[in-house]
Amino acid sequence: MSSVILRNINKSYGNLPIVKNLNLDVKDGEFVVLVGPSGCGKSTTLRMVAGLEDITQGDIQIGNKTINDLPPHKRNIAMVFQNYALYPHMSVRENIVFGLKKSGADAATIKQRLTDVSEMLKLNEYLDRKPADLSGGQRQRVAMGRALARDADVYLFDEPLSNLDAKLRHHMRTEIARIQHQYNMTAIYVTHDQIEAMTLGDRVVVMRDGIVEQVGTPMDIYLQPTNTFVATFIGSPAMNLIEAKLEGEELVFDQYRIPAAKIANVDMHSLSAHDTVLVGIRPDFFEDSALSSPSDNLFEFNDIQVDLVENLGFDKEILFKLGGEDAKARLDLRSHVKRQEHISLSVDLNRVLLFDTSTQGMLLNAGEV
Repeated sequence: MSSVILRNINKSYGNLPIVKNLNLDVKDGEFVVLVGPSGCGKSTTLRMVAGLEDITQGDIQIGNKTINDLPPHKRNIAMVFQNYALYPHMSVRENIVFGLKKSGADAATIKQRLTDVSEMLKLNEYLDRKPADLSGGQRQRVAMGRALARDADVYLFDEPLSNLDAKLRHHMRTEIARIQHQYNMTAIYVTHDQIEAMTLGDRVVVMRDGIVEQVGTPMDIYLQPTNTFVATFIGSPAMNLIEAKLEGEELVFDQYRIPAAKIANVDMHSLSAHDTVLVGIRPDFFEDSALSSPSDNLFEFNDIQVDLVENLGFDKEILFKLGGEDAKARLDLRSHVKRQEHISLSVDLNRVLLFDTSTQGMLLNAGEV
């Protein structure tokens, strides 16, 4: 496997910029996920690494070799596409070994790779079928098998699971993670699904409008998002954001007065320059006060009216108003709250984040993970 380095990458179509000054280092054997909304430039970035899109400006290196001018077939990359891109007239067997044959691999190597991949992806009974005779999940496994059969330096995945149903997506996520770790593959994976990003990536690259907003481990990004975009894009349900006034050393909204000094690593001098801030609380960090353990750093939001309860099995999500905005909390099955009831919710102030109202950037560190 090899490392991948992207330096000052720009991509424009005419006067329309798509990717803007992107810099990224992917270590040998690392699984990096590019995530963001549609049109953010993540697939374009992947296609530039593959050689399917030209670079307007910048350099791409694979294994410390600049590959800007190399055609795709000379970059030694393997790619799995969203639409599978299988040859319909070929059998599963022929699709898997096509790249090997084209690269001039000998018969013994082709046979061994076919055997390994077929067993790994449980494709043995489908080798003589055509793609039209397979389900969506089986076709995706064939597309993966074709990529994995090659001894590539880098493996690229362009939203490979987006056409599958939820159950199959979960299964294939597990398979991709298992294979990547088993073979120590250097992989770049593109998705708009933040659950895929959080569960698959060693590191996650969050993109918006062609710009990298944040790079970090899944938990770094979840616990310490650099701005409100990352905070609300990563995590489901999204982080609650409530505008609060700063009065002395307290953050005030509704009838609540949060002692700012109890928020982890708060810089009161820096905070005092703001009239208002955005208070960020993830739904997962709320607790039903009736079930929470006493703690000096817990803040209680009392007399909250529950507008809606969504039962999800072990979890339930409740909808309520906070600071005039819709807010959500995720509680476990021990809480028996019902719609239109009143409840008290507690949150550890070490898990509360503050954001600048105008710049949307995070003001304070979230504390230790």
